[in-house]
Amino acid sequence: MEILLAKPRGFCAGVKRAISTVEKALEIYGRPVFVLHEIVHNRHVIQTLSTKGAIFVEELEEIPKGSITIFSAHGVSEETVIKAASRGLRVIDATCPLVTKVHMQARRYSAKGMEVIIIGHPGHPEVEGTQGWVKGLVSVIATRRDAEIFQPKADKLAYVTQTTLSIDDTREVIELLGQRFPHIRGPELSDICYATQNRQDAVKRLSQQIDLLLVVGSQNSSNSNRLRETGLHQGLPSYLIENKDNIQTKWFAGMERIGITAGASAPEILVQEVIDELKDLFDCTVKEIGGEDETIEFRLPKMQF
Repeated sequence: MEILLAKPRGFCAGVKRAISTVEKALEIYGRPVFVLHEIVHNRHVIQTLSTKGAIFVEELEEIPKGSITIFSAHGVSEETVIKAASRGLRVIDATCPLVTKVHMQARRYSAKGMEVIIIGHPGHPEVEGTQGWVKGLVSVIATRRDAEIFQPKADKLAYVTQTTLSIDDTREVIELLGQRFPHIRGPELSDICYATQNRQDAVKRLSQQIDLLLVVGSQNSSNSNRLRETGLHQGLPSYLIENKDNIQTKWFAGMERIGITAGASAPEILVQEVIDELKDLFDCTVKEIGGEDETIEFRLPKMQF
């Protein structure tokens, strides 16, 4: 059996920055540092950082006043920022810069009196954070059907998108909104997160050469789920696995070429463990497929108070 590895896969620049932020804060301030929500959506990452001294919480009230507090890569609402300041928390903002860009876009549109549409998944932390930067009318739509039945309450409309979607996820929705509301404002498709799109493009290239796709990533990772869906749309049996323990040998009956990719919050060590497990189960060779080289890096946020 041949294993073909997608490129790019795994950590994006925003995820690397967020994880490094927690590690650097621990190095500077020692244990514990508190993180509001999962820093990124991956259980292995959370467990690793927890053993180093990070404490993950869901509410600001769980954090002792004056503590070092890190906002996750998914971002938070303006209300959360204000609330953290009122509690005297020493905040380090690990929000992905691409998410911050969406927050500022939504805020600007709202300040101009526009009703803001967020194209994304209701309840996702990034979407909830973006909603929290809009002062006026705001709606969340996820599908083409949502766009068909959406009824605006204002004359002027604008949209922004969840970064863990992709051009393919959003193109139909954006085009339909543009047909229904010709004067709607919004970012260019090229503004959508590069990393999510690059990983989906890599799966499309890979799909022409494989019989089955494995996506390494957590079940609550939006971009990992989108990678699995990309494989399914290409007609492939596609499975989202958290680690090697999720592998089922029955999947591989009659399969000659297995493709592997990883979501933007999944560390490479998990990919290598999956490869090692497959090598133990089958006679395998491994090859990486050529793809996009990602050179983007983000500076760490301010950490001194």
